[in-house]
Amino acid sequence: MGYFRPAEDGQRIRAVPGEGEQVPIWILGSSLYGAQLAAMLGLPYAFASHFAPAELDHALEIYRSRFQPSEQLDKPYVMLGLNVFAAPSDAEARLLFTSLQQAFVNLRTGRPGRLPPPVEGYERGLEPMARTMLDQALSCAVVGSPDTVRQGIDAFVRRTGADELMVTAQIFDHAARIRSFEILAEAHKTLSQAA
Repeated sequence: MGYFRPAEDGQRIRAVPGEGEQVPIWILGSSLYGAQLAAMLGLPYAFASHFAPAELDHALEIYRSRFQPSEQLDKPYVMLGLNVFAAPSDAEARLLFTSLQQAFVNLRTGRPGRLPPPVEGYERGLEPMARTMLDQALSCAVVGSPDTVRQGIDAFVRRTGADELMVTAQIFDHAARIRSFEILAEAHKTLSQAA
């Protein structure tokens, strides 16, 4: 944090660019330690719930209950990771989602690699252990049509009290990924107008 303050006499390392710019500092975490640190330092907290949701609720409780105001922030501020796979239909979005599901199974079974193309019926062929792992690791995901996405995001924000979302979509086809973000933007616009 000191690198972004104006340099002091004799300071050997300087942030260029950045020195004196008051760059906002965030704590990014996927465990309880990050929540504790962000609360103690009075910094905004970003939680990687898009791939490590197991401690999400506990981390939010720790961060919010232990938060100490700072020069940067007077009250808790949370950004949460969320997988969003949007398509014209729920079925199409679920198909796009299979790429991320495959990637997680591959990673957790010691076979990391590139993002695989979607596979029709992928979930039907999963072993129970893999299914359980995916249900846990990817529980912070909204997958579906514009209406499904709108409802899913609204429910997630209401449940968690997130101030911001960090949205990700590991979609194999680039055009489908762009379309997913367009659908998400339209859903956000509708949610904002309703609020």
